[in-house]
Amino acid sequence: MRLIFDEFGIVVKDMGATDPAYLEVIDFLAGGTSAEALVAFRPSDAVQRRVSNLLASDKEGELDEEERQELADFLQLEHLMIMAKARARRKLLLGK
Repeated sequence: MRLIFDEFGIVVKDMGATDPAYLEVIDFLAGGTSAEALVAFRPSDAVQRRVSNLLASDKEGELDEEERQELADFLQLEHLMIMAKARARRKLLLGK
C-alpha cells in the first residue's frame, strides 16, 4: 500500500480509482451539513457513470481485481450513505 499525505500532513491511504467517490462524500461531510442536505446528496454524474460502467462490466465478468475492489468500496460507501440518509429522514420526520 502506498501512503500519501494531505495538506495538513495527515497520512491518507491511497484509494486509487475510488478517490472521487470517497472524496465527494468526505468533502460534503467536512463542509458541515444538515439533515435536509444529507437526504438530498447525490454522487456526481462522473461517479454515477463510473459505477454504472463497473456494474455492467461485473455483470459480464470483465472486472480485474482493482476494479472489483473499486466496486466493493463504492458499494460499502453507498451502504453507509443509505443508513445515514435513513437516520436523517427519521430525524426530519420526528423533528429531532
